[in-house]
Amino acid sequence: MRTTTGRGLQPNVLGTFDTIVMAVAGSAPAYSLAATTAVLFGAVGLAGPAALLYCAIPMLGIVLAYARLGRIDVNAGAGYSWVGRTLHPFLGFLSGWALVVSATVFMVAGSLPAGAMTLSLFDPELAKSTPLAAAVGAGWFLMMLLVVLGGARLTVRAQLLMSGVEIVILLVFVLAALAHRGHATAFDWSWLGFGHFDGSAGFASGALIAAFYYWGWDVTSNLSEETRDSRRTAGLAALVGVGVVFLLFEAFTVAVNVLLSAGQIEAAGANVLSVLGQAIWPGAGGKLLVLAVLLSTVATLETTLIQVTRSLFAMGRDRTMPAALGTVHRRWNTPWVAIAAVGGAALLMFGAAAAAGSVGRILSDAVSAIGLQIAFYYGLAGIAAVVAYKSVLLTSVRNFLLGGVWPLFGSAFMLWAFVESLGELTTTALVIGLGGLLVGVVPMIVYWRKGSAYYRPSRLDAARALAAAGPFAPATPRARRADESLATDF
Repeated sequence: MRTTTGRGLQPNVLGTFDTIVMAVAGSAPAYSLAATTAVLFGAVGLAGPAALLYCAIPMLGIVLAYARLGRIDVNAGAGYSWVGRTLHPFLGFLSGWALVVSATVFMVAGSLPAGAMTLSLFDPELAKSTPLAAAVGAGWFLMMLLVVLGGARLTVRAQLLMSGVEIVILLVFVLAALAHRGHATAFDWSWLGFGHFDGSAGFASGALIAAFYYWGWDVTSNLSEETRDSRRTAGLAALVGVGVVFLLFEAFTVAVNVLLSAGQIEAAGANVLSVLGQAIWPGAGGKLLVLAVLLSTVATLETTLIQVTRSLFAMGRDRTMPAALGTVHRRWNTPWVAIAAVGGAALLMFGAAAAAGSVGRILSDAVSAIGLQIAFYYGLAGIAAVVAYKSVLLTSVRNFLLGGVWPLFGSAFMLWAFVESLGELTTTALVIGLGGLLVGVVPMIVYWRKGSAYYRPSRLDAARALAAAGPFAPATPRARRADESLATDF
């Protein structure tokens, strides 16, 4: 094992198709629907489809921002590096820290339902025990921890299996929902309008929850140092991934509104997809959708582990966190110290969760807290893209709209949702969301005083970077041939 002075991670492991799979798995369509549909319905009622639609538009602006920033700075830390080199190193560190905190909280928020769903496949009564769900969820978490430790190739093979089965099941149920005859509520186009929101604060709460649905596609940027032709691939995969999950989210949210009553949705909580499955296909339907959610949950645990460990690796490499976090395994080329650190922190949180309230209560607070942190670091990334490309924004209408207006709109939307929703969240969600961000000030100041070079950055300028490297800087033919066997691409 060694602490690298260069990158350390193994390049050219992932291809285009692999990266698209990771983007879809990162957003975890089945898990997001199961964990968040009841929360979204409680916040905005029948306006769930509208919240997802109107959040998707600015979210695409953030996707464009990530794609453009990834073209000029390939870095496992992604926003941590980009924001630090364009806006300010303090903001860059807090951007990376927000991802670390949100991903670590998600270790519990994602593993608890995985444990509960596993138990429900055998005995629904067992799933009601939070300590037992926490224990089984911890088992799933440790399994994914070992997969991530084994390297990017093993990770993507596991994703191809889990996400492939999940998407097939979801598509089958989308078609079955369209053919279903029994309706609790008639479809209404007003569900895609603004009429069902309770003012601007209600709309902001819905947007924050919708941001949690989409969160995770940016794992493609954290994998950029391990991706072939990543200056093009990471952004393209994120765009395709968000498009796929948007269609699935809208289809299932409309199906829930149509086929289930308000009482059924509220009573089901995190089991809403199981109830929907039973309504569509009595008997086997509920079990099949539970299986899809379980696969999705385990898959997104894996992608979230990648995000947080790659971010910590970049921080350790830059000496803005303990340098040991930048250590890679000699055989697997994975940041094993960062993986071990995240594993230890998550297991401590599992112990706290086992002694806490119901799974549903924990999920609700965790989703809102994570939503705050997502809005914060996505918002900063949107501004960073505009600043990095400011010298080329007026060279064409395309650059102005796709590189300036849309990312800036996405950033403004995310930061507005962050501020507007503060008065709507529970005390627990605020403590986790804002308190988690504030804790990051301590290591930031400590390593700033130690003189980390990260706090004296070279400015990120698109015109200069593209002139020096070309738009994509593809690998040489010899390097491409040597690495072709590493990626499962088209």
